[in-house]
Amino acid sequence: GVEGKAGGHRYQLISQKAYGRNLDMDIPKGATLSVLVENDDAIGAVALGDELKPTSKELIKALKKNNIQPIMATGDNEKAAQGAAEVLGIEYRSNQSPQDKYELVKTLKDEGKKVIMVGDGVNDAPSLALADVGIAVGAGTQVALDSADVILTQSDPGDIESFIELAHKTTRKMKQNLFWGAGYNFIAIPLAAGILAPIGITLSPALGGILMSVSTVIVAINAMLLSLDPKNNG
Repeated sequence: GVEGKAGGHRYQLISQKAYGRNLDMDIPKGATLSVLVENDDAIGAVALGDELKPTSKELIKALKKNNIQPIMATGDNEKAAQGAAEVLGIEYRSNQSPQDKYELVKTLKDEGKKVIMVGDGVNDAPSLALADVGIAVGAGTQVALDSADVILTQSDPGDIESFIELAHKTTRKMKQNLFWGAGYNFIAIPLAAGILAPIGITLSPALGGILMSVSTVIVAINAMLLSLDPKNNG
């Protein structure tokens, strides 16, 4: 929250959870309440809410399609968190402190799960550092950016889907190149050693060198095809 003094009074703008008392007022669904406190008494309140980005639903659908379980951990109150979670159809945790988020990531990892954490604030930094992959939104705080493995240059949830898709493509390329390299050497090394020399089949050093270069070029071209895909250069 924010705190200051004026006219001999102490003023704070804090969350309802930090205030510690219930206020008799209607809070719009999906909004978080901030309370203006003079000394120890509430003198005002404001309800703030975030509008879900259009690509959020598509992201959740893509995550579930890839067998990735999405969980929303937010410092917002129960009503705000529940409202967003119901729209997206996901599991959620509300009123989460930085320690709560950290413990959630730790629990999931202790269960043997691989965890991707997405965040943008100081409160997310410990969790971003602990997760197997930390993704920070480019518009976030410097602490969050420094703690993350991946930084999204735009605040678009759809970029997370693109990143995961690129990671899958990269893994496939690695497996293809490893399979090609292992298969090539499995055949070429015995030939170079003269295993078929008794039947008149030999491999000269010059030809062996050329074939090795060709193998390297094939692996390089296959890897470069990934960067030539327009979908990977958004």
